[in-house]
Amino acid sequence: MKKILLLSLTLFSFSNEAIVMRHDVTDEKYRANTDDFPALATFYVDGAHGTLIHPNWVVTAAHATFCVAPNTFVIINGMTRTIKQLYVHPNYTPGKSHDIALVELHEPVLDVKPAQIYQQNNEQGKSIWFIGVGGTGTGLLGETIDNFQNKGVLRKAQNTIIEAKGPLIKFVFNKGAHALPLEGVSGGGDSGGPAFIKTNNGFEVLGVSSRPEGTFSKIGVYGIKEVYSRISFFKPWITKIISGDKAVHENLSMPKLTQLPAGITAKTLPNICDDIRIKP
Repeated sequence: MKKILLLSLTLFSFSNEAIVMRHDVTDEKYRANTDDFPALATFYVDGAHGTLIHPNWVVTAAHATFCVAPNTFVIINGMTRTIKQLYVHPNYTPGKSHDIALVELHEPVLDVKPAQIYQQNNEQGKSIWFIGVGGTGTGLLGETIDNFQNKGVLRKAQNTIIEAKGPLIKFVFNKGAHALPLEGVSGGGDSGGPAFIKTNNGFEVLGVSSRPEGTFSKIGVYGIKEVYSRISFFKPWITKIISGDKAVHENLSMPKLTQLPAGITAKTLPNICDDIRIKP
């Protein structure tokens, strides 16, 4: 059974996100710690992230919430926090759009300053950061170490937003003269993680890690295009859910995923969740 679960998790990881690096920059330069983005949340033992945007609320990708449920746990700033409720966007369409969800916590997080929601719609051309504990590799070969094998090593990388339209922002993994000093993209295991910037006012989150786009030989190879859910587009929905009552929640969200990620079935889900959920 353990081998079956690991196979399922490996299949799942390749539909998600993580950090893949330039081949001509050492891994050590990509290494990160919690101070690089204190608001980072982690849902499972081998990845899947979110961002604390309010003392009681975390924003993440809808597809990453397959094992998120009331009274399960998430880690923020090295501490285990208890989940109260999940709110999945009702228009979430796997592989296309609206890949976003909010997670409400039982108790407010008081030891971490929440990241701010990016308020403007001028994302195109901005250099952003992202961070996570997922799989890794370089742009030459793509991801060669999956999120399970990475064993929680935290990395960060840069990229430039080439498109900000409607509910999506996009960027491409460049190399050589066209690449940023710590250019990188997502791979396996960091779905839901942030695209963020740091300003004089603190950290601001612009996007939520969703998926790669188009055809590709392997996750994380040079030239691959990545898609994130665009926070500024979803700001009205986020605000309504956070400030709304039960009726608002029922009208504007779903309490769980209606479609499971590839590689996971209703039959295998309980064992997978038992294997990867954070334990208190």
